[in-house]
Amino acid sequence: MNKILEKKQLSENVFYIKFEAPDIAKNRKAGQFLIVMVDQDLTERIPLTIADANAEEGWVAIAFQPVGASTYKLSKLNAGDYLGGVLGPLGTPSEIKKYDRPVVCVGGGFGTAPLYPIVQALKEAGNKVILIEGARTKDLLIFVDEMKAVCDEVIICTDDGSAGEKCVTTVPLERLCQSDVPPAEVIAIGPPIMMKFCALTTKKYNVKTTVSLNTIMIDGTGMCGGCRVSVGGKTKFVCVDGPDFDAHEVDWDNMMMRMKSFKPQETEAFHKCKSGIFN
Repeated sequence: MNKILEKKQLSENVFYIKFEAPDIAKNRKAGQFLIVMVDQDLTERIPLTIADANAEEGWVAIAFQPVGASTYKLSKLNAGDYLGGVLGPLGTPSEIKKYDRPVVCVGGGFGTAPLYPIVQALKEAGNKVILIEGARTKDLLIFVDEMKAVCDEVIICTDDGSAGEKCVTTVPLERLCQSDVPPAEVIAIGPPIMMKFCALTTKKYNVKTTVSLNTIMIDGTGMCGGCRVSVGGKTKFVCVDGPDFDAHEVDWDNMMMRMKSFKPQETEAFHKCKSGIFN
């Protein structure tokens, strides 16, 4: 079992948990994810991308949003509690290269957290990194200080204009694509609809674009096929072929339709758990 070292609330509905996991911290690479279990009673397996880690101190951190019963229970754990189980690191690591032009990373909502290790790796490889972070309002922005500490430039966007530019992330993204020095690569993590429109924006300028997908997942090791997604007309499994994919090849509409498959059950379980109907 993995002891929780720190728990904090990053925004209205995003939580951060740091826990002991020395082997994972030592072996993980940017872009990889974990399967987390809240307890050991055959509980649901939750796929969560690693948000940070420290090999010397032996800890790993995750950021997540409670949307169902299991993530709600996870949000109620505190420092000193134990996770039922953690499997990882899983997935194919992000491809990190040294480019002669900037890399633009786009984070939406709590998708900014899993971008952090990728940004760190890109900087360690010697790249200039520009971050675009978007949220509905300033209170939903996360990891801003952490990103400012490592990025060369941070562009903030909010729907209501309460922080940064009053716009969606594709506005500064298009501006950068049109500049004299366009991005060598764009990496986007966030809500599927945001990633889809980032892909549509960069495709017009033929800018390489990578997205990290978080589809419905069960075992996380390629056996169940629940996380399948169509990429370039071929079936891929997010857990073993990804989570990173060419954004211009993803069948976004099919993926978003599949991700809604269990939304009613998920919402019902969340409200029952929150109201104490079951624990």
